Amino acid sequence: MTVNFEPIIGRYFQASINDQPHRIYMEEAGQGIPLLCLHTAGSDGRQYRSLLNSKQITNHFRVICFDMPWHGKSSPPPGWHKKEYKLTSQQYQEMILSVIETLNIERPVVMGCSIGGRIVLHLARNHPEKFRALIGLQSGAHVNPYYDLEYLHRPDINGQVCAAIVSGLIGPNVPEDEKWETLWHYMQAGPGIFKGDLHFYTDDGDIREDLSDIDTQKCPLYLLTGEYDYSSTPEDTVDLVNRIPGCDYQLMTGLGHFPMSEDPPAFIEYLHPILNKIMSQPSR
Repeated sequence: MTVNFEPIIGRYFQASINDQPHRIYMEEAGQGIPLLCLHTAGSDGRQYRSLLNSKQITNHFRVICFDMPWHGKSSPPPGWHKKEYKLTSQQYQEMILSVIETLNIERPVVMGCSIGGRIVLHLARNHPEKFRALIGLQSGAHVNPYYDLEYLHRPDINGQVCAAIVSGLIGPNVPEDEKWETLWHYMQAGPGIFKGDLHFYTDDGDIREDLSDIDTQKCPLYLLTGEYDYSSTPEDTVDLVNRIPGCDYQLMTGLGHFPMSEDPPAFIEYLHPILNKIMSQPSR
């Protein structure tokens, strides 16, 4: 019987991140312009599985998805059991730059969703020269906590509460199988990891006062936001557009907070024109 293997290559690499040794898991597919994908809080790189399998994309881009430390198949650093996990903007940026340096990637396109969409704004402000382009999915400058985050790390509550909390952020008419696979990833997160990611999302990563420092002439910035998202709303992204001259914005009809995993074909239809623009730009 012929086995129908997917074109995805998965492997581990060693990296020093924030002065600590890490064993990081990554998956990649395709050749061409490097496209580094950043997953959402409490999840992992499996969210981008459909991009890795899309010949429409991998014929022109080397798609790279890594699991952040503590997430998915990546391990936490030695001594993790002695401290509370709390993601900060400085740590997050250092992580991304360390991965790029370790993998010898030259000026990639970086695309991130949710916390990844927020850190894209920090990268645009602080390190624009290191990237060919930046793509923010469900990007917003700040969000106030709208539920008690302490419930995300309690021994008397099953980890499935993380999936229950994010389930309302998914578009109401997306394919059922894709919806539940998106939620399955949240059911598997390590204890306290989702809560630690949200420290960046709701507190440390607030970039409202620094948006005027972003110069899209130094690095193009593209924003895509699903209409069914009450965490990072379309209005939040429009606020970015009004405060960051030159950024490109498109509303994604019918999609929610996890566009790349909740309805991949619909998402790719919105992403493809952006990738075409990036390919047409001269590499500086």
